[in-house]
Amino acid sequence: MKLVLRISLTPLLYLLLYVPLYGQESPAEKRQQMISEQLIPRGISDRETLKAMGRIPREAFVPVSQKPYAYDDRPLPIGDGQTISQPFMVAFMTQALRLKKSDRVLEIGTGSGYQAAVLSQIVDTVFTVEILPSLAERASRHLKNLNIHNVQIRTGDGYFGWEEKSPFDAIIVTAGAETIPPVLVDQLSEDGIMIIPVGPHRGVRQLMRVTKKKGKIKTKSLMDVRFVPFVRNR
Repeated sequence: MKLVLRISLTPLLYLLLYVPLYGQESPAEKRQQMISEQLIPRGISDRETLKAMGRIPREAFVPVSQKPYAYDDRPLPIGDGQTISQPFMVAFMTQALRLKKSDRVLEIGTGSGYQAAVLSQIVDTVFTVEILPSLAERASRHLKNLNIHNVQIRTGDGYFGWEEKSPFDAIIVTAGAETIPPVLVDQLSEDGIMIIPVGPHRGVRQLMRVTKKKGKIKTKSLMDVRFVPFVRNR
């Protein structure tokens, strides 16, 4: 006589046993999902930007407690009162720079190093300035762990840019400024582009594209944004 054992699972036990099997995508799969669901539908179409976003593991740039949320469409805390920008904003600002491989790019506000890592996949050389030594050290470690060697990090007040390495074909500022720093404009090359959030301290800011042509500056507002304030040496 053959006995058939029938097991009846309660709904709770079913959830515990089987539901975790779903949604357990690999980081690479989550990156592709991020691209298809967060970036492309919202106008990110530049091929090099999308390729870079697909290569760089955002989870490698956030604290352990934030890794489960690495591909959420929102900023995440990285310590020292700072955040890593949401993936869409990183992609949008990168695309807005209209980069070429030979471009020299300056980033103001290294933060976690994620934006610099994305840029490193598109251009030959990235220079980035971070005012907080602890963040600069962590960002350097993150980049080294990923074998990214075309990013140079400097600790200092980003308001003054990096004069010794100027001029730059593109400048990206990842913290909110109340005005556009003239020093950064001076370090922008002819036909260069700067992307910078500008507006009241801790208020809604305008993401501005600044272009320099024949010594003249032209600005254009791209969207409303919120960014952590520009940290200065006092």
